[in-house]
Amino acid sequence: MDIKVVQELKSDREKKEGIPKHVALDLTKGGKLATITLADKHYTLRITKSAKLILTK
Repeated sequence: MDIKVVQELKSDREKKEGIPKHVALDLTKGGKLATITLADKHYTLRITKSAKLILTK
């Protein structure tokens, strides 16, 4: 199965399940960092130079 087919299947599943989508640069307001809070714990979302995401506590 090629990448395009997998992406299309994932996209269809997301549409059916109503999974929210977010653009990382929107979360960081165009920067490299964002703070995400879950159950009173704070996590840092970082966009790397190679355009990958890292989530740390």
